[in-house]
Amino acid sequence: MQDRSAEQGSGAVTPGSLIAGEVPLAEIMARLQQDRPVFHSEADLQHSFARVLWELAPKIQSRLEVRQHVPDATGREYLDLLCIGPSARTAIEFKYFTTQWTGTAGKPPEEYALKSHDADDVARLGFVSDIARLERFGNRPDQNGLALLITNEPGLWTPPKEGSKPTRDRDFRLHEGRTVTGQLLWGGGDYKPNARTLRGSYSLNWQPYSLQDGPGGEFRYIAVFTDPEPSQD
Repeated sequence: MQDRSAEQGSGAVTPGSLIAGEVPLAEIMARLQQDRPVFHSEADLQHSFARVLWELAPKIQSRLEVRQHVPDATGREYLDLLCIGPSARTAIEFKYFTTQWTGTAGKPPEEYALKSHDADDVARLGFVSDIARLERFGNRPDQNGLALLITNEPGLWTPPKEGSKPTRDRDFRLHEGRTVTGQLLWGGGDYKPNARTLRGSYSLNWQPYSLQDGPGGEFRYIAVFTDPEPSQD
């Protein structure tokens, strides 16, 4: 089982951490941090990411909300963004989970009024589910996957307090330095619909995104790459 760490902060660039085989994610995030330090919504994040990608690599084509055809699908499933390069592709799932923050950011200055989303445990489940979906969608030897989460909720990157009572989402914790892999149970297995199984092993490495004034003004991101499907030759 291969460990796929998110190595954006170390300067390491591997083929698996390139978008569509062309652009390092760190380069895209650096441009996004300058242009869009805050987003109004997840859709805003998706559009902004695709725009920056086109500016950096015009040869890469971006497609939003692409329907996926997988054998074990229980209904219609869609991918947030498919990036198609000359020799490789990247499937991307986005999450933008916010706590309340109101302020002005960006150039030119733009006003934002972010609302608090669902509980932290729902955010953790959603991000791990994105990784599992990308593993299922990666049925091509030329396609890797990327699960990207941007948040201003410190509870997502902060480890639980020592001696704290186990929570129902303990297998899904996303704090710095943790590794998620294998079978992840919700509530110790009491609620099977929320169980997830990951084929790969993923070390979690949070990166700074932007720092704004006031409570809730610190934004960080976490990126997890999934491997393409091995060739059947």
